[in-house]
Amino acid sequence: MFRTQLQKYYIKIIFICSVICINISNLQASHILIPMDETQTNHLKAYGITFWVLQKEIVAEWLLNYRGGSFMFKYLTPLESELKIRGVSYEVISDTKALSIKEEISRADANMDVMRLEVPPKVAVYSPKSKQPWDDAVTLVLTYAEIPYHVVFDDEVMGDELPKYDWLHLHHEDFTGQYGKFFRSNGHTAWYQEQQRSFEESAKKHGFNKVSQLKLAVVKKIRKFCAGGGFLFAMCSATDTYDIAIAAEGLDICDYMYDGDPPDPSANSKLDFSNTFAFKDFRLVMNAYEYEYSTIDNGFQERGLREHNDYFELFRFSAKWDPIPTMLTQNHTQQIKGFMGQTTGFKKRLIKPTVLIMGETKSIQEARYIHGIHGKGFWTFYGGHDPEDYQHFVGEQPTDLNLHPNSPGYRLILNNILFPAAKKKKRKT
Repeated sequence: MFRTQLQKYYIKIIFICSVICINISNLQASHILIPMDETQTNHLKAYGITFWVLQKEIVAEWLLNYRGGSFMFKYLTPLESELKIRGVSYEVISDTKALSIKEEISRADANMDVMRLEVPPKVAVYSPKSKQPWDDAVTLVLTYAEIPYHVVFDDEVMGDELPKYDWLHLHHEDFTGQYGKFFRSNGHTAWYQEQQRSFEESAKKHGFNKVSQLKLAVVKKIRKFCAGGGFLFAMCSATDTYDIAIAAEGLDICDYMYDGDPPDPSANSKLDFSNTFAFKDFRLVMNAYEYEYSTIDNGFQERGLREHNDYFELFRFSAKWDPIPTMLTQNHTQQIKGFMGQTTGFKKRLIKPTVLIMGETKSIQEARYIHGIHGKGFWTFYGGHDPEDYQHFVGEQPTDLNLHPNSPGYRLILNNILFPAAKKKKRKT
């Protein structure tokens, strides 16, 4: 009898100790910190896991300038399991440690801040439904990071479907109606001829005589989307051709092989820069056989740089006073490898004074990464085509991001994806 009671006593003690240990463990392991400095094994998938956490209606915190722009959220076993599956580095920390980090960030002399993320943005990518002979850095990284998106094109834009989304991406698009000015190099190819046929059919479907007229209407719809509070992100030729289309409204700037008749020879003297987002005082390249749209872009020869010495620097902003550019420039390095595109970099002298330059190649007075406000919304232009393929050619295989999980250049794209989550209020269901 005594032995039985003693056994029960020991069992009770063991149970109590187990409960105490579990409680202590919970106290000491109540947050997950995803470091975004050089210790992170997969920076790109870290954004994807944070997006996934938001989809689970769990609040995340973006620790601006803390260890490269780290993320933090409450500890839950399923979240830790997902981090392991996706190969993202993380640290399990206590409430006390989390509070200590926030206290460090809140110091007046610390250029850091905490940004609360609540609602994942609805993402749209403007792209033709047909396969293009080049890849798109944004769709590549969204797919790799496992961030969902929808493809929209002229039908959806003209059908006023953009308000369904929070974030819109434009990539290797030509809003001038000149089919990328590929006539000289690719006018004989099947993909080029099919694209021209498809675009011309779409223009007629929407009541326009020319593709350039349809693209201008699309630009105006996108502008309205941004003015209403949307987030616009553009890369490569979608940056300057967007503004060119607006500045050339009412003008014919396309040669006969693009729209069947010659351009207005005095078009350059009639450009109107009052409604452009980013650029002013530029001149169009009217030669239909030249692979350049305007003087906005620094061409290959003009730049005088090659892969080994082509870098641009990110600006440092005050996290507490300038949270938006701070979010958009979060990285584990301030120096980013340069990369080319049909539009590579923007001449600083042609950028409007209201535009914020966030990254530049100072030696050649070239902006690579710029940002602005329009109405209730925001836009960001990022020069170049693929951050991990210095000179991507038509027909080349897409970049394998499994080989570049820590790409600083791709991180800038993903900063823009999470940026709307910091601005949106929780939607009513």
